[in-house]
Amino acid sequence: MTKWGSLRLGFALSALVIARAAACDLDHAPSSTWSVTRQSGIAWLESPCGERMLAVGVDVVDAGASGKLVPRPHYDWTHFAPSLPAWVGATRGRLAAWGFDSVGAWSLPPQELRIPGAIDLELGRNSKFHWFDPFDPATAARMMSEARRLTAPYRGSPWRIGYFSDNEVGWWSGALFLFFSQKPTENYTKQHWVALLRRLYHDDWTRFTSDFAPPAGVASWDGLLRARAPTRLRPGGGGMRVVSAWTAEIAQHYYELSAKAIHAADPGALYLGDRLPIYYDPAAVRVEAPHVDVISVNYNVDSPEGWIAPYFFDGLRTLSHGKPVLVSEWFYAGVENRSGNRNNGHLMTVATQDLRATGAAAAAANFAALPELVGLQWFQYYDYPQGGRPDHEDYDFGLVDINDQPYEKLTSAFARTNRVLPLLHASARTLARGPFAAPETVIDPAHRSLVDFPKPASLLPPLKATDGGVAFGEAYLAWTRDGLALAHIGQDYYDRDLLAYDGTFPLAEAYRIELGIDAGAGPARFTIYVVPPPREMTKGPMRIAICAGAASLEHATSCAAVPGASAGYYGADQPRVVFDALLPWRALGLDGPPAAGRIRVGLAASSWFRGRTMSLSGKAPAAELREPARWLDVALAPKEG
Repeated sequence: MTKWGSLRLGFALSALVIARAAACDLDHAPSSTWSVTRQSGIAWLESPCGERMLAVGVDVVDAGASGKLVPRPHYDWTHFAPSLPAWVGATRGRLAAWGFDSVGAWSLPPQELRIPGAIDLELGRNSKFHWFDPFDPATAARMMSEARRLTAPYRGSPWRIGYFSDNEVGWWSGALFLFFSQKPTENYTKQHWVALLRRLYHDDWTRFTSDFAPPAGVASWDGLLRARAPTRLRPGGGGMRVVSAWTAEIAQHYYELSAKAIHAADPGALYLGDRLPIYYDPAAVRVEAPHVDVISVNYNVDSPEGWIAPYFFDGLRTLSHGKPVLVSEWFYAGVENRSGNRNNGHLMTVATQDLRATGAAAAAANFAALPELVGLQWFQYYDYPQGGRPDHEDYDFGLVDINDQPYEKLTSAFARTNRVLPLLHASARTLARGPFAAPETVIDPAHRSLVDFPKPASLLPPLKATDGGVAFGEAYLAWTRDGLALAHIGQDYYDRDLLAYDGTFPLAEAYRIELGIDAGAGPARFTIYVVPPPREMTKGPMRIAICAGAASLEHATSCAAVPGASAGYYGADQPRVVFDALLPWRALGLDGPPAAGRIRVGLAASSWFRGRTMSLSGKAPAAELREPARWLDVALAPKEG
């Protein structure tokens, strides 16, 4: 069969899949129960009609309700339709024409839209689970009662796919530890916190204080229970494992109670997790997996051309033993837009609507290629109001602008792409990795993204966690006529108040990449640190320091700069860590690319406060970099064409 014939057959099969899904008459379905299923290792939703479905949805299909929170120009259905039912009908037709078959969080009730949907309950928030006293014995009864109340408008409807218990809980480990360390003695969760510490340290106060700095004057467990000042990590200690254990303790309690409450309130609905916020804590995901039907996570696409970093979903797959995944929020914004949105943060933003359409279509196809995916939900139906939301976030995220005019390039791209996503998903496979060769490229610092790195060609072999856990990032390697280019995409939560230190941040506690390169002139060592802003700044950008030599194991605050090296940081203040760096050939003892066309590379990474480490070999960083003869042998591949 010709390539064109295969393509036409693919479109026909995809159309058949969509036609079968659309043929499900939910009002007359034999039950109201949604489920998840697998076929040939691929995860799918299964409707009450028994139809297999990859849910391609849109968030905030609410007729403009969210825009009413501000007095500025915003999306409002009353400006475009004679009645709300008329708006609903027109919007349903639009979404179908653009290849969307479901709705996500903050939308009108799915039975009103006549579109299958997932509902955000905000169960933990309404039950006062988070940031109150989760281990209070009354919490469980409160969650059961709130689940019955919150699910009541949807209970038993075949149009509701399932429920998110909350939105972007995050499991910010450092913040959780600090918060409950300051609660009063009568707080049940504070009591649980002290009991956990005593258990993990076998009641040895001296061992505990080697890892943590308790409040001034506190010299016993009873004193720690009474203390109202924060307990912080001690630099050089090993306390992050205990901070993670505390996160797991609270998360386990949350997911257990949420699952019990949601399944009791509406047994036919799926529990879709809590919309993790473009980040996941491994300790929380491990305890989440047994209690949810689907793990939901929001996602910020990693590069403007639609690249999805494999480590992120590889880690979820390992932590959850292959639990199905829903991408509950993803987006692209354009500097060029009709609503006047400023796009004032770190979330995926490109210059034009052309680039927005191209990147979004590519990213959707990349998401569909994940075997465990059961759906992806675009955020959101319409642009933010002029001047942004009440929290000042201001993005061109809409399929339509605030005047209800579609972004035609974007919606046309979705109309083409969304219809083939089920077919792409049916043949999904994890990324195949062959022998690695570093590609030649050209790095343009003006791009301020990783778009210049040829992907997946520049993706190094997967980094391996050194403690049997999962990798928290990945690395990319390419070369130019000027030097060797390294990029990193990773995630780790940095809490500015967790570490007990004064003055300048100690580099030994920084997120870092340790690098060894032998380009033929002998092995050279470098350390690339992600350095947080000064503590007195409530918020600010991270900076990258490229240092000659091995990583500091002491509490140094400065390092030897590498002449001619350059770097760019493209992540958020936390928890998304994205940067690139260029090491000139002179730093490797050469005047230009090695004549042999080969180099040896050793690479290891450490998360904030040395909580986790990973490397190419799976050995601890010191062991990874100790033997240059065992470093990865890498060919420098010439630029094609």
